[in-house]
This record gives sequence, structure tokens and C-alpha cells, in this order.
Amino acid sequence: MAYGGVMADHAGLQVTGLAIGGEGVGRLADGRAVFVAGALPGETVTVRLVQERKRYARAELLEVTEASPDRVAGPCRWFHAGCGGCDLMHLALPAQRAARRQLAVDALQRLGRVPDPVVLMGPELPDQGFRTTVRVAVRNGRAAFRRRASHDLVGVQGCWVAHPGLAELLAEGYFASATEVTLRMGAGTGERLAVVAPNRAGVRLAPDVIVVGADELSGGARRTAHYHEQVAGRPWRISAASFFQTSAVGAQALVDVVAIQIGPQPAGVLALDAYCGVGLLRAALPSDARVVAVESSPSAVADARHNLSENLGEPGRPGTSPNRPTQASGAVRVVGSRFEHWPAEAVDVAVADPARAGLGRQGAQVLAATGAATLVLVSCDLAALGRDTAELIERGYSHVRSVVVDLFPQTSHAEVVTRLERR
Repeated sequence: MAYGGVMADHAGLQVTGLAIGGEGVGRLADGRAVFVAGALPGETVTVRLVQERKRYARAELLEVTEASPDRVAGPCRWFHAGCGGCDLMHLALPAQRAARRQLAVDALQRLGRVPDPVVLMGPELPDQGFRTTVRVAVRNGRAAFRRRASHDLVGVQGCWVAHPGLAELLAEGYFASATEVTLRMGAGTGERLAVVAPNRAGVRLAPDVIVVGADELSGGARRTAHYHEQVAGRPWRISAASFFQTSAVGAQALVDVVAIQIGPQPAGVLALDAYCGVGLLRAALPSDARVVAVESSPSAVADARHNLSENLGEPGRPGTSPNRPTQASGAVRVVGSRFEHWPAEAVDVAVADPARAGLGRQGAQVLAATGAATLVLVSCDLAALGRDTAELIERGYSHVRSVVVDLFPQTSHAEVVTRLERR
């Protein structure tokens, strides 16, 4: 619905920043913020308003009349064809990294209420051929990506950021009447897997690819399908229904940064690995730590127990406090539970890697109830980073520093690893 009833063109709009989500931000003459996909900070543009609200508007970019010196021609043909996956491919890579760091700073200041947050950049990671998980729509049996903020599809025969082993499947795969396909592989093992919705009928892929229908992953027809990735010097089993990081190099960088954020810990420290997934971040905790790992996904719980089998331990010996179970040095206890429903146990250090929505109030409450002196929060959404930081500060923690782990080059998304300490 239009505010004022008229959609109009606006020339000479000054773009002053980037919003979470990658849109350029400017101000209309009436003071309202306007969000423009494709516009970059420092540019002067002509736009057409497509959505108006009382306090803000959204606009379509018509012309860049004064371009940012950091504007580049994106290297991917599918980006130019309209694919909306890489929303910052038109921004030079060094400027992308600076922008993602600034977005993290803004989220911590605006939503986290941290006045002057320390935010560092993690290691530079590859910007091409790195993704080992790609989700696509299907058009006429072939892979397609969606246009930005649209249900319209762009047929593709490749992808700049996809691992070559997946780019091949995008180009050659036939997906019949499927509506959506998730392609996954282990960069270190070469194993490939496709999850096809609603089912795998008629799908044709290379012979080595494990193909499983979404209908086979639940209920009485549950089928076990998995692949392996090599990270932190060891293999990790990843089932079709389990989450894993989008690249092997990114997963390794995440383990390394989390380990640095945890810092030195006493021998045999009691640790929590919340939202543990397949168990990856156990590799970031001290090897002699006694760990309780909590995860709600049944497939990820099974994977974690498999991956950490050499470390699996039993709960406390008879007579020990149920709130501080005793385990052998280096042992792990994997608990299948929604973290928000888990009865908090006392630990010394906690790592939490929640889904995109973040901890939320209830998750933050359980995390704080552990009494951990050190919390390391992994956030894959910048708005959730800000909200969760505010929740934890409200519960007695202080922000120490955040590190942006650049898992998603060519986009406005970032993984942020934050250390907080109990006041």
C-alpha cells in the first residue's frame, strides 16, 4: 500500500549506508529511510518507489548517476541474468569485507546496545567455488535460482560460488518434477548427496550422487543417507537432514576462531556445546574438556554421537550433583533436547551456535542459567547477533569482542563469533 497514494521516481538520491540484507540506504526529502537493492554507499542514484510506509520506503534502482569507486562488474553470468543469491557481487571484495564488519558493528550498537563494540575481521576466505551446500528451485526439470525478493526463477547452468563438484550437478542434473533440491558434498572426500522435494522420482544425476527424497527423511519411511566432510584433521558424518556449514574452509575457519575466542581454560574444564549439530565445535573446545552437547535434531544427535564416539562419556557417578555431572577428562555427553527445554547444568565455559533466528529470550535465559564465566556465541544472522547480545547483557554478561568469519563472500551475510564474560 502506498503512503500518500502515489509511487514516484526520485532523482539525486544519496546512498549513505548498507542495511542488513544488503540494500543501500538513503533518505527521502520527507526524512523517511529508503532501501534500494543494488545501490551502494557513496552513490547518487535515481529510483522508483515500489513500497511506501509511514516511516520508510523501498525503491527500485533505475540509474546510478554517480557510482561508488568500489562498484565492480560482478564476475558471474547468472548474477547478470538476475540471480538474487549474491547480493553484493557488484561491490569490490575488500569493500565487501569492510561492509560486513560495519553491519556487525551497527547490529551490536543498535540492537545489542553495545556503545563501542570491538569487532574484528577473521581470515580471508575464497570467494569462488567454495560452497558445498546449494539449494535450488527447479524450472522445467533444470536447476534455477530465484530473483532477489521474488518468486521468479532464473535458470542456471552453474554458479560462481558453488564448489565445482556441485556446479557440475547444476549444469547437468535433471530434476524431473521436483520443486526444490538441496545439493551437498564433502570437499575433502568428494562424496555428493542430493535431497529432492517432494520426492526423487525421475531425477537423473551422476552415478556417484546419493539421491534421497524429502519424503524419505521423515515418518515410517525414514531413510538413512549421509556424506562425510574433512575438517579439523578428521572426518565428520553429516546426514541428509543434518545441518553443516556451507564450506569446508569456512567450517575450519569457524573452528579456529571459536577456539581463539574461548581462550585458555583450566585443565578438565566443564563445557557446554549448545545447538551442537553434528558435533563440529567440539573440535574448538580444549581436548580435555568435559562436555555436555545439546541438540534437538534427531539426525544431528545421531551424527554427533557417531562423530564423537571415541569421547562419549556417561553422566555423573552415583552421588554427584545432577547440576554438575562428573565425567572423565575429554568425555562428551550428547543430549537430545530442544535447548530451550534443557534443564541448565553448571559449566565453566559455553559455546552456542543457534539457528538463524538466534537464541531468543528463552535460549538466552537457559544459557545464562549455566553460570558460565565465558560464553562464545556464534551468530549466522546479524539482527539475531544484536538481539541475542542484548539478552545476554541483560542477564549479567559483558560484550568483549566479536570476530566476523567471512563464510558468505559476495553477499551481505556473515557469521559472527562473539565472546561475552560474566560481570
